[in-house]
Amino acid sequence: MYKLLIVDDEQIEREGLKAILQHGLPDIIIEQAKNGNIAVQLAEEFRPDLILMDVKMPGINGLEAVELISANQPSIKFIMVTAYDTFDYARKAIKLGVKDYLLKPSKASEIVTTVQRVLHLIEEERKTVETTELQRTALQRVMPIIETDIVTQLLFDHVHEVHLDELVGLLGVHTANEKYAMTVLLPPGAESCYISIKEKVRKMGSGWVGAMYGRQIPIIVFPEADKSYRSQAVTMARELLAVAKADGNDGWFVGIGGVYESLDQIRQSYQEALMASIDPSLPVKYRFYEDTPVLGVTRDGYPVKQLEQQLFDRIRLGQWEQVRNDLTDFVRRYENEGANLVHAQQRVLELLWIASRVLLEMGVEIDTPMFSCQAQDYRQLRAESELLLERMRQSYTEHHERIEPDAIQQIKQYIADHSHEDISLEAIGRMVGLSPFYISKMFKDQLGINYIDFLTECRIKKAIKLMADPERSLKEITYMVGYHDPNYFSKVFKKMCEVSPTEYRKTLLGKSASS
Repeated sequence: MYKLLIVDDEQIEREGLKAILQHGLPDIIIEQAKNGNIAVQLAEEFRPDLILMDVKMPGINGLEAVELISANQPSIKFIMVTAYDTFDYARKAIKLGVKDYLLKPSKASEIVTTVQRVLHLIEEERKTVETTELQRTALQRVMPIIETDIVTQLLFDHVHEVHLDELVGLLGVHTANEKYAMTVLLPPGAESCYISIKEKVRKMGSGWVGAMYGRQIPIIVFPEADKSYRSQAVTMARELLAVAKADGNDGWFVGIGGVYESLDQIRQSYQEALMASIDPSLPVKYRFYEDTPVLGVTRDGYPVKQLEQQLFDRIRLGQWEQVRNDLTDFVRRYENEGANLVHAQQRVLELLWIASRVLLEMGVEIDTPMFSCQAQDYRQLRAESELLLERMRQSYTEHHERIEPDAIQQIKQYIADHSHEDISLEAIGRMVGLSPFYISKMFKDQLGINYIDFLTECRIKKAIKLMADPERSLKEITYMVGYHDPNYFSKVFKKMCEVSPTEYRKTLLGKSASS
């Protein structure tokens, strides 16, 4: 249903136009105005889709009325009705966005055809707006999935070159600024607070929340450029801890990593955040990595940060013999330097704690490593350390043995069957009972690709099959295979197939026609 306003100072002209249009287009609702001032007022009250505007009227003329109405309601379309067919008039009308004009007098068929043409334009615009709104709604729905998957890729080194820039763009964050990572450590039984934390970060509009693993929640934070990093981080940590108080929970702790320029470096900040939360019993329930006690030694000339990074990587890869050698060398270095035994035991415990956190990422639940007593000498420290490390290795091995041998095949089949849906690592993890991070690692280890690589392959294969049907538009195919933005689909397709969807389809349909 469309609404049309006829504006003319001659009543006979208004009535004539109304009669012609009601006969030719019986579904439209028509109102009349006898001058420009009344037209401006009626445009506010009646909200027409289209206005037939006379040019020469007493008071404000038609072009002036168009300018006033368009300023407040830019979506209204105009057809000018005039006895003057001059270049100067046409130039002004085009500048104001007038869609067409009718010369007095006009045939009834010409009037109806002109109005139909503009109404068709309005209908097309409505469809475009509706499609855009559907896309926006779909993107809002999928945003949490995009967010958690990006955090997983960034923090666990599974960045996908095709998707990352596009996905970051969809989230609407200016990543050129500095950024840092946080980790929220929850006490047992507080896992249900994950949603509250996501809502809090979303309201603050300052970061992305990753998938929860174990009882840890990773967050990538984008601070405001004109405020200090520490003051903003403290504010955010306190806001997150306030969620705990609101839910009646205690025992939360927030670790805060260092600031880095590039998203490529955010993984280091995240590992620093883990180190900062090494002792959740501190009276202040948040700590910066830069405020934590430094391990205080170097190994073969490399700084401690590199030793920490090496430990993270080797445990993720299951290189337990190398981990054992690193730990032994670490203890020997302290012994050779004649370091205080209590101090050395604390530093070894910190490294073992790093190992336990990495295992937790992979879905291996273990108790926080603790020495049974204070070591009396370095020989006992080595023995106790190796015992704790061996328990971790056993937990790791048992975890692997519990996993179904065909878990990766189950996951591949699930992705293939549901590739047109908004699926995520979290959803897959719930289905197979594995952590999102471990699933991502399995894909890398066993298939050599990221799970998003595989998801993309499934979607592109489906798109190619659908392209063989000339009745389907590329926009329709975009939505059918699981994408919400035709431009993004086109970029991904070109990256995978080296030609655009349009070019590929021309070739495909050309081959079909010739055969």
